[in-house]
Amino acid sequence: MPAPTRTAERYARAVAAALAAAACLLLAANAGPTTTAGSPAPVGETAPKLEDVASVDR
Repeated sequence: MPAPTRTAERYARAVAAALAAAACLLLAANAGPTTTAGSPAPVGETAPKLEDVASVDR
């Protein structure tokens, strides 16, 4: 039979587990996509027009 654990050890493990769970939830909440599929691109972050792109002759 395993040796009984002290109450302080149990509380310390419970606090450590709670902190780890909170950190995982925080990371998971911030791991989503940065933009939604239907939203327009912000001004200045759109692709340049075809006329503005310099062509390269090879």
